[in-house]
Amino acid sequence: MSISDPTRQAVRERASYLCEYCHSPERLSANRFTIDHVIPRSLEGSDDISNLALACRRCNERRYNFVAGVDPETQEIVPLFNPRRQKWADHFLWVEGGVVIQGVTPTGRATCTRLDLNDMRYPEEDSIRATRRFWIQTGLHPSPSDPCQT
Repeated sequence: MSISDPTRQAVRERASYLCEYCHSPERLSANRFTIDHVIPRSLEGSDDISNLALACRRCNERRYNFVAGVDPETQEIVPLFNPRRQKWADHFLWVEGGVVIQGVTPTGRATCTRLDLNDMRYPEEDSIRATRRFWIQTGLHPSPSDPCQT
């Protein structure tokens, strides 16, 4: 079943036009963000708005159909961040002035790793970190509602 345009718009508005995983702003993307199934369809997830999240292409592709990841601190398998049931600020904060997302809980750390929210496998100049630095210089990032730590 296809997700209707009004439902897509409702998801975008509910997310304040931010990717619900990495908090990148949709308005700075060349394309509209995707609608992600928090519980993937392949795992019996529904198209109900309560199971939908706004996701940038990077996060959507990296999350794929994973619902769990490994906490790099404890090596335990834990659920990934669920934007419908959890608050971003409870699991993540911005460090380096908004360049890097730091997971502060097992779920946050596992989500950072699974989705590679900071593109740590790439050189900084060719990563989301460089893009975030530019957004910061323009005053467009991070969102005023996001928790920050220097």
